[in-house]
Amino acid sequence: MPETPEQATERYLRSGKHDAHFRAWPGNDFLARIHGGDAALRSALISAVHSCTVHIAFPETVANIDVVAFTRGKVAPMVRGLFPASEQASVLDLLERSVILLTPATIDAQLQNTQWLATAWDLANLYLGGLGAELLAEDAPPLLGLSEETSCYLSAASFDAPGRFEDFVVHEAAHIFHNCKRETIGLRKTRTREWLLEIDFGKRETFAYACEAYSRLHSLGDSPRGRQELLAEHEQGSMPPDERVDAVEYMDILREAVAARNGWKRILQRCSLPRVARRARVVAA
Repeated sequence: MPETPEQATERYLRSGKHDAHFRAWPGNDFLARIHGGDAALRSALISAVHSCTVHIAFPETVANIDVVAFTRGKVAPMVRGLFPASEQASVLDLLERSVILLTPATIDAQLQNTQWLATAWDLANLYLGGLGAELLAEDAPPLLGLSEETSCYLSAASFDAPGRFEDFVVHEAAHIFHNCKRETIGLRKTRTREWLLEIDFGKRETFAYACEAYSRLHSLGDSPRGRQELLAEHEQGSMPPDERVDAVEYMDILREAVAARNGWKRILQRCSLPRVARRARVVAA
């Protein structure tokens, strides 16, 4: 038996999954079914989010944050450490425009307009989790931030990281570097630099977590010795909760970064594409 629209909607709300052909919806052609099904699922998702948060107040301290100024303060040291002076203004402008705080005033538009239904479902859970509301599914990932292409989405909880060495703004912003091409923001593309930063695919999470931790080490430590002591404290605590990150390598990268004059560049060196892979990429192009 084919799904009914009600069954398809329930499946989407419960799992974030849907039939890419929208066969449950009526229509004279494929495009009509897509438009009808997509609109119906987004409308149901928005209604579900409203139902889950009807009795929850959004924290005023977060609602009144100047997101642009807050973002600049967080990411400026990273940008200065990773990019030449001539490119820093363009990169900062990108990051300031990329960070989107999910609030009652912005959530509906984001769920309605984000390109993919799967992303919309993730954003709904990101928003709900940030408010301490029940997620749409028991197995929904407990996200605090999410990056897609050049957009960086943050929940209310992103601004109150529980750990001393956590900074979700820096973490998600670091992912934008490998998602955005240089030409997109008016920077010159070179034979070996197509993206803002050429990060090895397998090291992307390691890069983001290392940037996140180094940002905190640099902010909390007022001297090389102080940062070394903080790093020792961090090593005794919890490691990144991501199986894609090797804890030994992660700590080794941070030790090099703390000891270096420019720790950001050391993190980049450890997570960049190998030179052989870069040359192969150029030849293939």
